[in-house]
Amino acid sequence: MIDELLAHNKEWAAQRVLEDPNYFKRLKDLQAPKYLWIGCSDSRVPANVITGLQPGEVFVHRNVANVLHPGDLNGLSVLQYAVEVLRVEHIIVCGHYGCGGVVAAADGLRHGLIDHWLRPIMDLHERFEPDLAKLPDARARLDRLCELNVEQTVTRVTQTPVVQDAWMAGRLLAVHGWVYGLEDGIIRSLGPSITGARGATEHRERLGV
Repeated sequence: MIDELLAHNKEWAAQRVLEDPNYFKRLKDLQAPKYLWIGCSDSRVPANVITGLQPGEVFVHRNVANVLHPGDLNGLSVLQYAVEVLRVEHIIVCGHYGCGGVVAAADGLRHGLIDHWLRPIMDLHERFEPDLAKLPDARARLDRLCELNVEQTVTRVTQTPVVQDAWMAGRLLAVHGWVYGLEDGIIRSLGPSITGARGATEHRERLGV
């Protein structure tokens, strides 16, 4: 199976050159994305594919359930590099309905080490349980929890010194919260883009996350 992947890679590379002889030369010199994508590791949610962007046009960070822990040095390093070095203009936090991490955070079972990673979503579930209980069924409750998880990650992104410093310096930097639908392939925006400290505060107060 691994040999098949390598063979497919050669076929793909040859096809790119056939269609555009300068494809790889141009790609090698291109690392100026306008977008940072913080998404889930789920293989069904590839950032480039679902947004129609080419390699080099989006800087991607993915993990289980698109969470940003305050002590996540990996995620925070990606964020700093994207904002301060690549100087992206947009940070997109994108979750997806049917996220296995969100399901695990809400099912009340023990899953081992991953429970530590999912703790912020578990806390969200507990905090919003009265509101979630009013929704008509389990599917609606999980979908809403997916949205709340994105909103919480958006809040944490806007609270980082990296983003706060960029706004204080007058940088044009917007943070967006999206959710992708596996069933229809459509991305849904969860609200207005956040472009400054005031908007970040209003977002946090509105959602209570």
